[in-house]
Amino acid sequence: MPAFSRSQVWLILLAITATTYWIGEAGLSGHGSMVPVLALFGLAFAKGLLVCLDFLELRHAPALWRLLVVGWLAMVVALIVLAYWISLR
Repeated sequence: MPAFSRSQVWLILLAITATTYWIGEAGLSGHGSMVPVLALFGLAFAKGLLVCLDFLELRHAPALWRLLVVGWLAMVVALIVLAYWISLR
């Protein structure tokens, strides 16, 4: 992931937030389809990754810390998506 300035990261986070808000308000999620849910959680993962790398300064931390935090984030998102998928059955 390329390094952005803090103001660029902030603008990207705002754009992702606006997109997730639009998906929610448009009624695209919650109709038993996995596509909007995967898009929402993909955007949530991207937001979490940007916050971890840029605002928690993990971009310059040892690789083990980045791996642990990003792995934890991926696991949480994957488990929530799995729980949603199971609830559809």
